[in-house]
Amino acid sequence: MPHDGGARAGVSELGVSGAGAADTGSLPPVPEVAASERALTFAGAALAAVYVPGVGNEELLLVETAGCATSEYELPQRLPLSGGSPAAQAFRTDRPLWLNPAVLASYPEGGPTPPRAEASLAALPLGTEGRRLGCLVVVGDSADGFEAGQRHFLERYADAVACRLQTGSGRAAPTSLLGPALRSLRVGSFVLVPDTGLIEADETLLELVGIAPDDFDGKVDTLLAHALPEDMHALMSVVEPSTQALGRRELELRVRRPTGEMRWLSLSCRVVASADGGPEQVLGVVTATSVLSQSPDDVSRIQWLTAALDEVATVRDVSRVVVTALREPLGADRVALAEVQNDRLMVTVLDPPKPAAWPEAWRAEWRSEWPDAPLSALPTLQMALRDGRMDLWPAGTAFEPGLAGVGAGGLAVLPLPAKGRVAGVCLVGWDKPHEFVPEERSLLTATAALVGQAFKRAHEHDAEQELAAMLQRSLLPRRLPELAGGTAVARYLPARRGLQVGGDWYDVIALSEDRVALVIGDVQGHSAGAATIMGQMRTAVRAYAVEGHPPDVVVSYANRLLVGMETDLFATCCYVELDMEQGNALFVRAGHLSPLLRHPDGTTEEVQVEGGLPLGILAEAEFPMTAVALAPGTVLALVTDGLVEGADLPLDEGVRRTRTALTAADPADPGRMVDALLGGLDRREDDVALLLLRYDGMKTRPIRAGWAVWRLPDAVMHARRFTARTLRRWKVGDVTDEVLLVVSELVTNALVHTQGAVRVDLTLREARVRVCVSDSSPRAPAKPVIVDWESTGGRGLLLVEAMSEAFGSMPVAGGKQVWSEIVLPRREPAPADSEPRTEQGGLS
Repeated sequence: MPHDGGARAGVSELGVSGAGAADTGSLPPVPEVAASERALTFAGAALAAVYVPGVGNEELLLVETAGCATSEYELPQRLPLSGGSPAAQAFRTDRPLWLNPAVLASYPEGGPTPPRAEASLAALPLGTEGRRLGCLVVVGDSADGFEAGQRHFLERYADAVACRLQTGSGRAAPTSLLGPALRSLRVGSFVLVPDTGLIEADETLLELVGIAPDDFDGKVDTLLAHALPEDMHALMSVVEPSTQALGRRELELRVRRPTGEMRWLSLSCRVVASADGGPEQVLGVVTATSVLSQSPDDVSRIQWLTAALDEVATVRDVSRVVVTALREPLGADRVALAEVQNDRLMVTVLDPPKPAAWPEAWRAEWRSEWPDAPLSALPTLQMALRDGRMDLWPAGTAFEPGLAGVGAGGLAVLPLPAKGRVAGVCLVGWDKPHEFVPEERSLLTATAALVGQAFKRAHEHDAEQELAAMLQRSLLPRRLPELAGGTAVARYLPARRGLQVGGDWYDVIALSEDRVALVIGDVQGHSAGAATIMGQMRTAVRAYAVEGHPPDVVVSYANRLLVGMETDLFATCCYVELDMEQGNALFVRAGHLSPLLRHPDGTTEEVQVEGGLPLGILAEAEFPMTAVALAPGTVLALVTDGLVEGADLPLDEGVRRTRTALTAADPADPGRMVDALLGGLDRREDDVALLLLRYDGMKTRPIRAGWAVWRLPDAVMHARRFTARTLRRWKVGDVTDEVLLVVSELVTNALVHTQGAVRVDLTLREARVRVCVSDSSPRAPAKPVIVDWESTGGRGLLLVEAMSEAFGSMPVAGGKQVWSEIVLPRREPAPADSEPRTEQGGLS
């Protein structure tokens, strides 16, 4: 709730004395300016000001001020947008600033004058629908800064001012902003004289209660007549305060309007003492409970929660109401709500929303906005959901890894029942040891029942959106592979408008132990149709890549496939194949944004990749490749246009901001790095996909040797001699017999059963020798089902399989590759020359 924080009066005095008021029987009407000053004072604001961009967007101009301290403080009339003032910083970053006096003193400009040791300041950006309209600056007179309730109120106030500015977009800003915005929040104020029973109430307060201004006689009894009898006792402590009640009071009450409607109100007041120490005046504000938070330790909390849940429609809104009702009132450090769908927990809200505040196991599943996890991995929750009862776990309880760190000081697990089943679960966690008092147990139990029913209703409302989100998750990779020599992370955020499913996709494809392909793309449109095409394109690109085709061929095949689908949609794509051993990267771009590189020294660049047409336009389009060498420590970033472009964000400016964020981010943690690039991305007019790879280089670099087999009668003999020479040079003679046997059989099969070129490649990596024989036939070798003494063939593959630790075949461009791995008896020291060598053999 708004808190005056020991604010000075700043509230208009009664227009007449107590005796005079008694004679007239009523108090004069409240001036609008005085009513606004009261509300701002209780919000901790001595002065409020609005700045808007000037012509050319090079400076902020002061257009209006309000508050009880307009004559005591002055704010600069102009502030450069590139300067260091709090208002300019909040405008540029689109994030609010809450500055206590010590922090405010460190800002070189933009503060109130004359400066005072107790003055605090808040700068809140004003904007709607991604547009930046200005900044609201609030000067407070409390040395402790603004409290949580005051911040919440001022944020809502900023939104109301932004709506007024939006109304005036395209023409001059409205001449009056602060007063109408405050009235739109429906905050009423009053001054009560306990000795006379007369009350000075503004029109907003009368409207909240349901009294016409002309019908109000200025008596507090007239207002009390609209309150419910159950709340009368608490109200009387305000109307007739005792000497001990001096100070601040907060309570909730219900009023019955003339239409029969019941309305919940929040009342915040403070008692002003007279010269003799008795209560002289009661100054206060009243607002609807949807504006400010409530008290946790009263039955009214449950009644408020019931009313609040009845007004929300979506699952996300239900979750926010629950967070408001539980986290701050209970002093909790974390609140999580999740739905149960097909034995998986689908998280709907986490508070705080930062990944670092939650367990490592959750961050590993953080693929889009929130993680999801199987119930089988969380036995504590599984048991609570099966029994359908609340579990309260004290400090020091040992949980499974998926819950470790959620509630070290205490954890409440609340199943959410709905129509005979459990719809979800709510977790409330504390870091410091917490004791569950009886009042909290009652609150948690009642909250679970109410939220379960609300979840059920909201889920039906969100059915279309939830199905869309499930479709999107199923089309994107569940997790990215672990890579030797690098770390890849990705994020996908759906648009906040329309159907939350789109055509952005990404993938990381491990082609071999030392080669990886990265792809990011965007199908035209924002619909289920675009998502369907996206899924087909991702599958096709993965299939072509695994077959072993070079990057330009992979993209060309995908283009022909999309053209053949005869759809009206096209797609953009950026495909990268990276040699993790050498650091060589091949880029292909089809109408997509160029990739970004962050070099080890922190500098960034936009890779100049020669581009081709988007996929699906021309079947015979060409897609040239661009080669770039990456040094260890380089970070490669692939993005879609939703991150760098918007209605009010030009592409060049968006790319510049992303490069700046890429430079400032710490590459030591790629997960945090990708979150830093996303930043406070609230507009989300389009889907956003972001794929990052930090290239570290391979710690153990393999040694290679290759031999082109000539089709001669003694070809197998030459292949064996090449193999023997290589093994002697590598000092792994202990496996010479096994490797020679494998080479003999595989080369013989290739020469007998295929046409075209045959090649032998040997690789020594740590304690394994890998033999690969490539040929031009796509057919995999077939092992015989039965081999007896009369068989004329088929024993070779059985011998190879018996000699090998691992054995198989895979398709490659233009044929296949049959491979075998043989483990060395013991680990040998690496050769002195750790650089990879490729030896091309021939007849000597």
